[in-house]
Amino acid sequence: MPSGVFKPYAGVSTAIMIFTKTNTGGTDKVWFYDMKADGFSLDQKRNEVADNDIPDIIARFHDRKTGESERKRTDKSFLVPQSEIIEHGYDLAFNTYKETIREKVEFEPTESIMNRLHTTEETFLRGMVELQKMLAQ
Repeated sequence: MPSGVFKPYAGVSTAIMIFTKTNTGGTDKVWFYDMKADGFSLDQKRNEVADNDIPDIIARFHDRKTGESERKRTDKSFLVPQSEIIEHGYDLAFNTYKETIREKVEFEPTESIMNRLHTTEETFLRGMVELQKMLAQ
């Protein structure tokens, strides 16, 4: 849950763990969901807003055995095998398993930026000189 869902009492983000009885000796996969909104603003007032992940969470939770198995780690929810959680020392932090795709950003060459800055500075200084002349009259 995002930080702010328990304001004004606490402003920290919150993780919820739900345990279900398996009748088969344990859990082989753990389901993660990245909740961003609960239907209320995350400020002190907690006014109603349109963004609300709770209905989606409930639907996905009930369909996690079939509908969630093909989801990618870049999605809002996904399953993580128990073995991977053990490999990470039983770390249950969402960001440990979430995959983030970063797009490569191409920046303008430094020389071009510096040339533009020099041109802007020259224009500014010319304007300052003109202003100074107007004020002196």
